Amino acid sequence: MFSLSPPFRRARGSTRAPVVLAGLVLACVASVLPAAGAQAATTEKPCPETTLVQPFTAWSDSGYYSLVPGGSFEVGEPRWTTLGPAVVALGNEPYNVAGTPGWFSMAVAQGGSAQSPYMCVEPNDRTFRFFLRGATPSATLSVSLLYKGPLGLPVTVASKSFTVGNGWELSPTLHTGAAVVSAVSGGSAQLALQFASTKGIVRIDDVYLDPRMRR
Repeated sequence: MFSLSPPFRRARGSTRAPVVLAGLVLACVASVLPAAGAQAATTEKPCPETTLVQPFTAWSDSGYYSLVPGGSFEVGEPRWTTLGPAVVALGNEPYNVAGTPGWFSMAVAQGGSAQSPYMCVEPNDRTFRFFLRGATPSATLSVSLLYKGPLGLPVTVASKSFTVGNGWELSPTLHTGAAVVSAVSGGSAQLALQFASTKGIVRIDDVYLDPRMRR
């Protein structure tokens, strides 16, 4: 479960229109996670509490969000898994939505990828947003949803690609697919977000998960 930072109140559902990651299909989820769902129905526990904040009010988004583990890429935060040309580098998004001035962001060059630690999600953990910018012209970012399958191996449930501008901007609202996957898995599931560059160099910073309508 999640806990609200003061003032304590129910987070209101956002009126924004989420962008669904292409390829998220119920039949696919059900086919890759059935064994896990049968076992988890009696053993799965609610997700642990974490603090909710409102980082995107300046962008007309009053939703409550929780920072993804290591999602600000600052010293002392959980480390992300990187493959190929991807590294934490100097240069923070300029808005400092995490509350204190930051120093770092994730830089992913073509052919590289960066994956968040796995995190517990429940049906209401439906969307996520983050800051991004292209460090080279016409940079292209691919975002994938990775869930742990029956044997603990990652299953890519969906992915979406889009061209990134050369200035820091807030991403569209993207779906996690947790409403479907956690239901199949017996109430909660383990999700990791993977960011890959298919062209140029992309910077990622301040990745937030939106647990809508949770306390």
